[in-house]
Amino acid sequence: MAKKSTTRANSESTDDYLKAILTIGGPQEDRVTSNALAEHLQVRPASITGMLQKLSGQETPLVEYEKHRGARLTAAGKRRALEVIRHHRLIELFLHDILDYPWDEVHAEAERLEHFISERMEERIAAKLGDPLIDPHGHGIPRKDGSLPERREVCLAELPAGNAGVVTSVSDRRPDVLRELKHLGIVPRTQLTVTERRAGSRPMRVRIGPATQDISLTVRLSSAVYVSQ
Repeated sequence: MAKKSTTRANSESTDDYLKAILTIGGPQEDRVTSNALAEHLQVRPASITGMLQKLSGQETPLVEYEKHRGARLTAAGKRRALEVIRHHRLIELFLHDILDYPWDEVHAEAERLEHFISERMEERIAAKLGDPLIDPHGHGIPRKDGSLPERREVCLAELPAGNAGVVTSVSDRRPDVLRELKHLGIVPRTQLTVTERRAGSRPMRVRIGPATQDISLTVRLSSAVYVSQ
């Protein structure tokens, strides 16, 4: 039993590392530093190095790793990462649309469940949801063949004053931020216009849809929102 539990824990940890590398590396699949991974996964940098060496030293390597240059996924690692992300985002949408979970609670539940669903269950969930393309937070759901169309979006915090955009996605990493954004009505497909940018970390002013009054958004909130123009 202990050996089985250890094997499962190692598999879950591997999945988490692969997802993190894919997420941080972005569409260009840039190399990801140990410090960036440590911050994303909330673990010690020393643990990162050991895990990356393990993943790059397997018979079928999942990661390409060079000390001081960081890591990126191999083709096998990317396939596995996309499969886990597909599980995660389908589960989020199932919890939200079918089981009526609030959108600020589905991420944590999906983190626990993504490692355990079978391929058959994945197919049934996808069919029940109508083979969806996005999750509750606007993130693309990888297709069954592992493809994930690239999206052109920019962080709201970087959008110049006078520019407008439509919310495409929001970060799902902080439930408190999700609750605040929901309360403000800032969800995917919402139209936003930046009416004022302020220097440093001061709040920006935005107008939501056809509203006539602006609201203030702190950097904590605006940096979690992504828009297309």
